[in-house]
Amino acid sequence: MARSTVAIGFLGTTLDVGTGPDRWERWRPTVSLCQQDDLLVSRLELLHPSSAKSLAKGVAADIAAVSPETAVRRHAIDIDDPWDFESVYSALDDFARGYDFKTDVEDYLVHISTGTHVAQICLFLLTESRRFPARLVQTAPRAKTTSPQGDVRIIDLDLSRYDRIAARFERERRDNVSTLKSGIATGNVEFNRLVGEIEHVATGSTDPILLMGPTGAGKSQLAKRIADLKRQRHQCDGAFVEVNCATLRGDGAMSTLFGHKKGSFTGAASDRPGLLRSADGGVLFLDEIGELGLDEQAMLLRALEEKRFLPLGADAEVTSRFQLIAGTNRDLALRVAEGRFREDLFARINLWTFRLPALRERPEDIEPNVDFELDRFADRSQRVVRFSREARDRYLAFARSAAATWSGNFRDLSASITRLATLAAGGRISVDDVDREIERLERSWRRTEADPPTSGPALAALLSPDDLAAIDRFDRMQLESVIEVCRSCRTISDAGRELYQASRLKRREANDADRLRKYLARFGLDWSRVTAASARR
Repeated sequence: MARSTVAIGFLGTTLDVGTGPDRWERWRPTVSLCQQDDLLVSRLELLHPSSAKSLAKGVAADIAAVSPETAVRRHAIDIDDPWDFESVYSALDDFARGYDFKTDVEDYLVHISTGTHVAQICLFLLTESRRFPARLVQTAPRAKTTSPQGDVRIIDLDLSRYDRIAARFERERRDNVSTLKSGIATGNVEFNRLVGEIEHVATGSTDPILLMGPTGAGKSQLAKRIADLKRQRHQCDGAFVEVNCATLRGDGAMSTLFGHKKGSFTGAASDRPGLLRSADGGVLFLDEIGELGLDEQAMLLRALEEKRFLPLGADAEVTSRFQLIAGTNRDLALRVAEGRFREDLFARINLWTFRLPALRERPEDIEPNVDFELDRFADRSQRVVRFSREARDRYLAFARSAAATWSGNFRDLSASITRLATLAAGGRISVDDVDREIERLERSWRRTEADPPTSGPALAALLSPDDLAAIDRFDRMQLESVIEVCRSCRTISDAGRELYQASRLKRREANDADRLRKYLARFGLDWSRVTAASARR
């Protein structure tokens, strides 16, 4: 569907005047904007003072005569002093905040040929800052004209000198930070400083952002909020697309990220756009990016730098302009040193890196997050639940103590409050409820600490304890078996044929070695490393 063009501009209370037949012989900027052969204005948002209502109505009628395709919507905006910079800026800022921009289906133009010089400056500034998500357009007479000399006004463009405008900027900054914190009034000084930096980067840059921190620290939630903030600022109009890279395995990883063409491999029954295409114009959040295979990393780097890539089985490249937010609980610099993460990709995504602290590092933020989780529970269940005073004091004292490890961070806290609220009789959480929940949490944390990841000697020799801890027990057991087969075979092709002996019969092209190579790469391993470890024994 073709996009509509919408123009926004002031009525020229001097240049747009005219009622007799000779008005058609004079250049009138607002009417001229709608008379261009190569520019079709679908809608004109005409700003005018209440005192010029009759003139605005006449101009709208003339536009209808020369451009019946253009709908004119008149907006009466009264400004105490049209030559006062603060007054004009504030009035236009209020209009922009209240206007329903639909950037996904409409293109916007801001007309700066009418209005006072102050109004033109303010329109420029608001457009340049993306308050109006538009381009500037100017109309002019074909022959040069002269005008009497008027007053000279000097406008200092340091907006911080204007109290009301500076207050607006500060209020907007606070609103942006509140959005990133989900409206939670956090008290941790370091975390507030961190979110302030993220707000500045999120609204001022389209470069990749890297969020580091332990599992459950809130990386996914923060990425969503960054996307929401950019959408509010009209800096993106595409979707927020999220994927945990640790769930991408084998041949499906390429297809999931970059898409494929129908018939490109067994099971490809139809075209698939892939997540990078789905995020076109929006934000792509790749959580646990350190788990991506090296091949996927190479393609991602090219997509970031050139905005294009080749889907599986495709003959032509496709484009996608997305902003990347990456999340990880890994030390990516260490993985680069170990050869598990590409150095060039790390350099590309390491421009804006922020480490989110664990919950136990933010004890002063536990109480507001408890209230936030109770409010979320009420929204979900339509049932308001609150602590008794004694129960609240008991829970917060434990939550802030050294006994509360919060190994799952905010996920642990969210689950804990959900359990308490669900089991609370009569909508009131009692001391007994809290005591039972504390026992449950301590038991869970003891079990986690006493149940280290199990693995056989083959994996223990190949992977570090931290790497093993990040792999599900199911995957560890499978990987152990795969390594045993690899070490019993002479070549990677022999190992692939043995491992894929059933599924290979269903494939048109059985590249077993490539499948095995990609599987090992998912865990930072390769054939030479696996078999070399075997030779040393």
